[in-house]
Amino acid sequence: MKAASKFLSAASAVTLSAAMIVPGALAVQFVATSAAEAAVVSRVEVSGNQRIDAETIRNYITIKPGKAFSSSDIDGAVKALFGTGLFSDVQINQVGSTLVVKVAEYQVVNQVLFQNNKKLKDNALAAAVQLKPRGTFSQATLDADVESVKAAYKRIGRDDVTVTTQVMQLGDNRVNVVFNIAEGDRTQIAAINFVGNSAYSSRRLSDIINTKRSSWVSFILRDDVYDDDKLRADQELLRRFYYNHGYADFQVVSAVGELDSATNKYTVTITVQEGDRYTFGDVSVESTIPEVDGKSLESVIETHKGDVYNAKNVEDSIIALTEKVAGSGYAFAQVTPRGDRNFENHTISVVYTIDQGTKAYIERIEIRGNDRTRDYVIRREFDVSEGDAFNQVLIQRAKKRLENLNYFEKVDISTVPGSQPDQVVLVVDVVEKSTGEFSVGAGYSTGGDTAGPSVEGSVTERNFLGRGQFIKVSAGGGKNSRDYSLSFTEPYFLGRRIAAGFDIFKQTRNYDHYDSDTTGATVRFGLPITDSITTQLAYNIAQEKYKYDDSCDDNADGVLGDCDLSTAIKQGIAESPWIKSSVSLGLVYNTIDDMKNPHEGIYATTTVEVAGLGGDAKFVKVTGRGSIYQTLSEQYDLVGLISGGAGHVEGYGSDGLRIFDQFQSSDRMIRGFAYGGIGPVDIATGDHLGGTTYFNASAEAQFPLPVIPESFGLRGAVFADAATLYGSKVDTAGVTQDSVGMKLRASVGLGLMWASPFGPIRIDYAIPVKKEARDDVQEFNFGISTRF
Repeated sequence: MKAASKFLSAASAVTLSAAMIVPGALAVQFVATSAAEAAVVSRVEVSGNQRIDAETIRNYITIKPGKAFSSSDIDGAVKALFGTGLFSDVQINQVGSTLVVKVAEYQVVNQVLFQNNKKLKDNALAAAVQLKPRGTFSQATLDADVESVKAAYKRIGRDDVTVTTQVMQLGDNRVNVVFNIAEGDRTQIAAINFVGNSAYSSRRLSDIINTKRSSWVSFILRDDVYDDDKLRADQELLRRFYYNHGYADFQVVSAVGELDSATNKYTVTITVQEGDRYTFGDVSVESTIPEVDGKSLESVIETHKGDVYNAKNVEDSIIALTEKVAGSGYAFAQVTPRGDRNFENHTISVVYTIDQGTKAYIERIEIRGNDRTRDYVIRREFDVSEGDAFNQVLIQRAKKRLENLNYFEKVDISTVPGSQPDQVVLVVDVVEKSTGEFSVGAGYSTGGDTAGPSVEGSVTERNFLGRGQFIKVSAGGGKNSRDYSLSFTEPYFLGRRIAAGFDIFKQTRNYDHYDSDTTGATVRFGLPITDSITTQLAYNIAQEKYKYDDSCDDNADGVLGDCDLSTAIKQGIAESPWIKSSVSLGLVYNTIDDMKNPHEGIYATTTVEVAGLGGDAKFVKVTGRGSIYQTLSEQYDLVGLISGGAGHVEGYGSDGLRIFDQFQSSDRMIRGFAYGGIGPVDIATGDHLGGTTYFNASAEAQFPLPVIPESFGLRGAVFADAATLYGSKVDTAGVTQDSVGMKLRASVGLGLMWASPFGPIRIDYAIPVKKEARDDVQEFNFGISTRF
């Protein structure tokens, strides 16, 4: 008994000493029993509790009156009470036949208040802190929340924010927590300097990274916020850019941002070492699996001897080989590339080795951090699921897909051991970001059927209700136009990688002497064939109404519609309204490196539309267009563009082709001419009737503007266009048509492009160098546009 007593007393002494030495340590004190056997108490007494009912506390512990207990039971009771998160201190003592449980409750947060915050709203700050109303209060949590508030302000470029706190006692163990915030001035980025680059200009490298120099549009774009994590991501962007352009030895030596406290501006300096540029040497496939012939797999790889070294092509080849071998029954096959550098002739020979690989299965996939996005939205981007063979290549592909969704700021995928040696657990950690957007814009266009000033507002959500669905509602209009639309897209229709959606729209246009009103809808399905090829099938239906405007109502002879219009247009108005019901099939090939700022790649699309599934219009229309971008000078960031297109429409049936179904020229066909300014003309009225066939081609060189910082997003262009539009087949009641045959038009000009916060804006000045007598010229064109 004495030994036991001494042991328990010593344990109490050690625990008490630890509590006095370590700040914040929890003291547990109990009195030894007088006998070696387990103790028994007749009752459990609770003290110190104010809000928590005593019986509730008794229920948390396993020690009950009349039942024997030991020191381990007391230890478990203490841990259970601390585990509730309700108590700052717990002491359990045995006094005679009574077990005394003494607790100190945490204070309860009544309100969390933010004062003097303007740049970040209360709800944003409330989401950043841990303290919540009706939750428990602790000083440690409050200190952590102060740092969280500072971090939130740093992410919007306010590094010099100061945060002080006040804890207001309300009585009854309740408190209000107040964060007093002095937001300070917004930090800026004065300069981004690159050191060590010679193959690419600093301006070109500035286009690659997401961190931008401060400019007059930064208050809208917010892309000049300095952030360490963002700068680390920029380093990876630079590495991938260089690796994909032949520089396999490239490395970022350092990337630092220095803050000038006097001006509150950062200077970012990125030092790089480019190394030599390599091309591919010999490329081969080897297999250690007897049943797999490496030579027969060489056709699926995308790296070829003599091509400039490209890390992305190596990755794509690994994926292609992995999928090909897995499809042959080797789910665990592992493809490993081995590069052999030749430093003399600057080539890299690549051998893809196929091994059986270690057998491992995915036990489960755990997803963390997705407070809004549904689990299945993330899971469906994986080509593997629970129970499948573990394949690192397919996991990395899923990671890229998740990043491309643009739902998350960060995506990390890691593995931890499963319950069995051949089992692994995939852990997917995501950091969500805002996917909604409200925009209001204004512009002015000098050409097309929407010429004049215009305004547009839209609400877009890329991840509707966390289901990964896209929805957009927009409305806009100008002097001669009104547009309303609703679009919805489900990217995984029926659980498959098929995009399904619909568009509902209403358009009104005001032309000379007549107006049009079109209401319609489209149901579409899109299917990716490869990473660069997609196809889309759509059903389109629209009602088109045409009517004379007021200028045709008050003629001298009192005849409605007796105004200066072509007979074909009058016929179209007289037979209004028209119903157009059609199906269309499109194919898109896209290898553009950056859709916002293209430098390399091909974008091509072709569409076949057949009208006549009911309705009034009956035609077959085939169109195609393509653009090829190629960097002409890396040093001067000079980009060449060759583009062209063609189209033909053929009517069938007894009614023939309507004038409103023919092609009309636009600035996308040829610049320097007005909308509908070329092609067949009704000689009697001068109205352009459109045509059944067109061809167009363009050559353009794009370049950065000297002196102007790259952060302004301005680029210049020189171009030459050529086009023809011919073959009108509308019934003009005997009126002679001019320019029915194929006659070429051409123009040359200058362009100014601005990647504005409201979308890509372009100004072109073109001079026709070859035209016809009845063409309508428009040398200047300005509007929101894109060439894709």
